[in-house]
Amino acid sequence: GGIVGAYAAYHYLTAKDEETKAHYDWVCYVAMFICIFGLIPLPFAGYWLMKEVYAFRQQMGITLMGGIMAWLFIIQAVMIGLLFFAANSYLHNSMSRVNGSQRYMKYCKYMVLLLIVCFTMWMTPHTIVMTPGELKEMGGAQHPIVGHFGVMSAKNTAVNLMITCTVLCFLLYQRSNKKITVPWATVGNCWITAIFIGAALNIIFLGVYGYFLPANQRVGLSVPQVTTTLTTLFAGTAINISMFKDSESMGDIKWGTQSKVGTYAIFLLAISFTWLMGLMGYIRSAVRLFWHVTEVLRDNSPDAYTLTIGEAGKMLTFNTLFVWVQFVIVFWVASLSAKAAKDKASDAVPAPAQQ
Repeated sequence: GGIVGAYAAYHYLTAKDEETKAHYDWVCYVAMFICIFGLIPLPFAGYWLMKEVYAFRQQMGITLMGGIMAWLFIIQAVMIGLLFFAANSYLHNSMSRVNGSQRYMKYCKYMVLLLIVCFTMWMTPHTIVMTPGELKEMGGAQHPIVGHFGVMSAKNTAVNLMITCTVLCFLLYQRSNKKITVPWATVGNCWITAIFIGAALNIIFLGVYGYFLPANQRVGLSVPQVTTTLTTLFAGTAINISMFKDSESMGDIKWGTQSKVGTYAIFLLAISFTWLMGLMGYIRSAVRLFWHVTEVLRDNSPDAYTLTIGEAGKMLTFNTLFVWVQFVIVFWVASLSAKAAKDKASDAVPAPAQQ
């Protein structure tokens, strides 16, 4: 989805005629929603992976989340936050090309504010590298206030609220140009409102409740939080689509009028996906440290060392650029074989052959 979206976004920005812009605007729209539906399950897959890691060997989990690779997870949090910001930015800007979207545009600023708050909490580290003087001045390795937002209770709450906010933005975009006419429209809107408010309250309650539980029990609260988010996704979407029956259109979507900001968000999404995939691949491999197979076959070669954060970042950036240079070359070679449209044939009917 990210590759197709970036390809279509480039052609959209460089298109010369309205028909071509409309076509690639539609391609961007399809690619973006492929990305969104791929993005939403990512944090859940991460929970599952870390659950298996901790179940296999707790020391591996500590190395990942609280040891030498902890700051790589802070970088991962920043990249995931960029993905959510890019997806929501595209949806917000896409509403401008839909008649009737003015009814919901007023809510966008509040959703952006929620994303900023959750993103700040999501990327807050539990502890930071400090000098002895800073450590003494603060009274310990953990900040008395900010440190509370660095534990998983706060981070799970933040990322689930970000996903829920993205789902709400998607539902508003779905109904932007539709006038709901079903007899139970008021009841349906109340149900959707109650689902999202109830989900937000439940996610926040479970996050706060986690601070009163020991660590080995607190990790289990991620399951009801994820279940709440998924229930909101499926129930809200189902009710929203059901309300579209016999709905009246408030106008066609004006393809080809997407703002440049929304198009740039697709580039951000594609690059962030690539960099994040490289980062998590490196983390998954590097957690073995100096083992070929953890605690089974040791790596005794002189190259068995873990990269510093700076070296890892440089290598990941190089790999991302290398991958996208290959994509650009492939697209460029494909464009060389594209042929111009043939001239329109004459409308004259040829004379019949002589008998």
